[in-house]
Amino acid sequence: MSSDARPTLAGTARALLRRDLRLLWRRRGDALQPALFAILVVVLFALALGNERAMLAAVAPAVLWVAALLSGLLSLDSLFRGDAEDGSLEQWMLAPVPLAWLVLVRTLVHWATTALPLVLATPLLAELLALPHTLLPVLLLSLALGTPLLSLLGAVVAALTVGMRRAGVLLALLALPLYVPVLVFGAGSLAAAAQGFDPTGGLLLLAAGLALALVLAPVAAATALRIAHA
Repeated sequence: MSSDARPTLAGTARALLRRDLRLLWRRRGDALQPALFAILVVVLFALALGNERAMLAAVAPAVLWVAALLSGLLSLDSLFRGDAEDGSLEQWMLAPVPLAWLVLVRTLVHWATTALPLVLATPLLAELLALPHTLLPVLLLSLALGTPLLSLLGAVVAALTVGMRRAGVLLALLALPLYVPVLVFGAGSLAAAAQGFDPTGGLLLLAAGLALALVLAPVAAATALRIAHA
């Protein structure tokens, strides 16, 4: 008797995670570019505004959130393009696991290797921008909720443009309208906390958007990938 050795979701996720991390290690210079770009944006703002600590503190939430958004946009085009070029994407579609599951794993790896280093460096960047220490927990929580939401929304746009050559400008034009509400709620929660108001409303909206995107974005991205390779 032969046993059915179909791969499990957890086993497939581990295999894809090992492959992605191995490829990222081989081109680790490229993998660090989004986080380095965001850090460079923050440092340039701090240098441009000089010793005006009050002005730095006033613009710190917007600067940190815009840096996180732009750094995620910088690496978005490479989310699925490498797999489409080397034929791995066709193997994804033939795999005996849902394509949406593979998309979700890839998107979470993308977030962990591009946005998570920036989130970990946020306390130092906030200190550079003279952000009040009382706002740091709100900033960290908003980035922890908002950056994976940006990655999930970006995955849908990247899947829509995976079959196009030189889709960088089109990718940005499609992604920015989806990113703007996340930016508004993320930076808005910090602005509310800075003015003494309760930031819970914006944070709850980010959490609700993240929960909804975790369910719908992988399915939408998987559908777009199948259409692009039909």
